[in-house]
Amino acid sequence: MQIDIKTSAVQPVRQTFSHIARRLGADKPASRYQEATFDLQPEVNFHYRPLWQPQYELYDKARTAIRMNDWYAFKDPRQYYYGAYTIARARQQDTMEKNIEFVTRRALLSGLPDEQKERIASIMVPLRHVEWAANTNNCFVTAYGWGTAITQATMYHSMDRLGLAQYLSRIGLVLDGNLGSSLVAGKAAWLDAPMWQPLRRLVEDLMVVQDWFETFTAQNAVLDGLLYPLVYRHIDARLSAQCGAGLGMLNEFAIAWFDETSRWVDATLKTAAAESPENTALLACWIEIWRTRALEALRPLAQHALGEQDAETALAEIDTAFTARMTKTGIAIGESATRTEARHG
Repeated sequence: MQIDIKTSAVQPVRQTFSHIARRLGADKPASRYQEATFDLQPEVNFHYRPLWQPQYELYDKARTAIRMNDWYAFKDPRQYYYGAYTIARARQQDTMEKNIEFVTRRALLSGLPDEQKERIASIMVPLRHVEWAANTNNCFVTAYGWGTAITQATMYHSMDRLGLAQYLSRIGLVLDGNLGSSLVAGKAAWLDAPMWQPLRRLVEDLMVVQDWFETFTAQNAVLDGLLYPLVYRHIDARLSAQCGAGLGMLNEFAIAWFDETSRWVDATLKTAAAESPENTALLACWIEIWRTRALEALRPLAQHALGEQDAETALAEIDTAFTARMTKTGIAIGESATRTEARHG
């Protein structure tokens, strides 16, 4: 007896949801990212205006000075929707747990002399308060931003910042043997130590900015774009050279995370700047204001960790790299802005 197995192809009646088809075309299949992103922002049937800001609708494009013809022009190059995001972060979480277990088992941090442990804790643990502020700022952008293309990414970003704060807390706990004394000392330093007050003032001022796109730019592009290279490249390298590789292993997620998320931040700024000269000028103004403040706020930390001479060298290098990065997005700042004005003058 012979059995012939045949296959039949069944063509779907529709390739995707109707609101996606209206944007992409009826015959074009949509990716999971596109289906989880496009045209999900509520735009009609708002029953009341917010009592605390009656000049706006509950969701209102006028909440930012940035203007876009299509707020879904923004794309996340990582193509993160909920499923892809959680799978990626779960894998990274597994890697970090293994790193923490290895560092703990080999006593790479807890076995250091007390002076070195106190030095690491004094630099790294207070930064968890910076991450908490970044979490709050990205929650604000998620709440008041317009368009799922931005707000779903900033929600994921805000949860990342909470995770980064927890990893910094774990560093403190590894250093003090889970006693929590390093966390108490870190909070006291954040509140009272002169070294931290310029940065504390900066992040607290960021938390009351009213324009959500300015918050996005100042937090995710400017402050992170200067702080992360300083802490996780220059300072991490110095501490690792002095105290061994344990800290570097626990900072590995933050280093990889910054490189990953910078692609999304840059893509967002590039799209907004390309929309109009007015957007470009406004973004350049915001970046220049917060860049100047961030460099001054980071100077005491850099001097404490690297010494005055190396601190100035590191800050200059970071600033140059940041300026070049912004130029690639189409936003000229600092010397690049001067050259652009001269070229078009």
